[in-house]
Amino acid sequence: MYVWMDGWMDGWMDGWMDGWMDGWMDGWMDGWMDGWMDGWMDGWMDGWMDGWMNEWMDGWMDGWMDG
Repeated sequence: MYVWMDGWMDGWMDGWMDGWMDGWMDGWMDGWMDGWMDGWMDGWMDGWMDGWMNEWMDGWMDGWMDG
């Protein structure tokens, strides 16, 4: 099975942060995965992620923080 993934994130405290992640997997069995994360630190951030094995997987997350 082959898996590929990349992404980035940037920002600063008392400021903002954003980013994204995407990727895909290829293998001999089918399936899927999904999920999300959220939280805050004088602000908020959220995101999600979903996909199908043998097909694609993508997602994103964004948010900001402010003091």
